[in-house]
Amino acid sequence: MSTAVPSYRGHRFPVDIISHCVWLHYRFPLSFREVEELMLERGIVVSHETVRR
Repeated sequence: MSTAVPSYRGHRFPVDIISHCVWLHYRFPLSFREVEELMLERGIVVSHETVRR
């Protein structure tokens, strides 16, 4: 089984940040706005719309 690295070409944030946001949203019952707030506490300014996309 091959594990391909997802392509986030053209996105503003690195793959690690995008993957972490997606993981937070699906692993815990968090809304996109709650994920936005958690990332803001870590010093990463990302809107809930960016997380949703």
